[in-house]
Amino acid sequence: MDWLRWIIFVVIILAFALSFVMAFILLERRIVGKFQLRPGPNRVGPMGMLQPVADAVKILLKEDITPAKGDRWVHRLAPIVAFAPALLVFAVVPFQGKGPGLGFSLDQPAALADLNVGVLYIVAVSSISVIGMIMAGWASNNKYSLLGAMRAIAQMVSYEVPLVLSIVGIVIASGSLSLNSIVEAQSIPFILLQPLGFLIYFLGATAEINRAPFDLLEAESEIVASYHTEYSGMRFAMFFLGEYAYALGVSAIVSVLFLGGYKFPFGLLPQSFIWFLAKIFLVFFLMLWVRSTLPRVRIDQMMAFAWKFLLPLSLVNLLLVAAEGVSTIGFGWAAVGINVILAIAFVVIWANRFYRVKGVTVG
Repeated sequence: MDWLRWIIFVVIILAFALSFVMAFILLERRIVGKFQLRPGPNRVGPMGMLQPVADAVKILLKEDITPAKGDRWVHRLAPIVAFAPALLVFAVVPFQGKGPGLGFSLDQPAALADLNVGVLYIVAVSSISVIGMIMAGWASNNKYSLLGAMRAIAQMVSYEVPLVLSIVGIVIASGSLSLNSIVEAQSIPFILLQPLGFLIYFLGATAEINRAPFDLLEAESEIVASYHTEYSGMRFAMFFLGEYAYALGVSAIVSVLFLGGYKFPFGLLPQSFIWFLAKIFLVFFLMLWVRSTLPRVRIDQMMAFAWKFLLPLSLVNLLLVAAEGVSTIGFGWAAVGINVILAIAFVVIWANRFYRVKGVTVG
């Protein structure tokens, strides 16, 4: 029965997302510790592996506080509205495609819904979290929370524009809005055919999910803890878990759009969800690498980076893809070297223009 299949798949997605979120929390603390020449959490459980469990127990035991003059119901609903879209994204993510795979074969793609407009669904659903942020800032009846929510909206709207334009290049190359069709079209991973698009999407998505160096939404020295200043206990934990769930979602989407999803590079081995999971961890590691390397930027630098750097480059990338007709039946491997060289050239040229006011030269 379809309804039984859907229930099973929903349970699998929830278990997958929540378990990976806890794994990401532990990995981030351990890997960032290695980058900073310190051990990281190593007290609770073997090699500190139970530290996320200890953190969860600590948060559950904390008092849940609601501001006396705040909007009680909106204050309670805001964490749910901010967290739920992070899980809804996985409804259209294909974990494995139709046909023979590594160990078993599937009669249809391993996804809750193989929508023919999967890309539009992801863009629409991921934008809902903004509503939860503004609800949290408004309902807290706190000026710092409201200012933080306004900053969150400005940041997410600004970076949504180049992010969506970078996805349009993928849609042109694959000729489909279905995520499964996009994966199947990648006989050559799109990260090689559209390196500039990958860079734009990765940076834009990193800013959208409030990851360093774009974590201005929680600039404690300026606006305390932004829109969730007045939250504690489990409701604060939902905002915290939502950030990691979005990081998981972005890693999965990057794997699908640019890295071939469940397909082994160049088809050397049969398809499998194992390759998909490995690519998710690879993208998340790249996020941690960026976080550990770059310092937090100022709010004016962050907004200028979106409108004066990423947006022009996303338009250039779109023109390149449209002009070249890059696809698996187009230029193919001949386009890889050309696009890598063009991506480096445009990034260096635009970076020099972007930093010229500061007397900095890039390249």
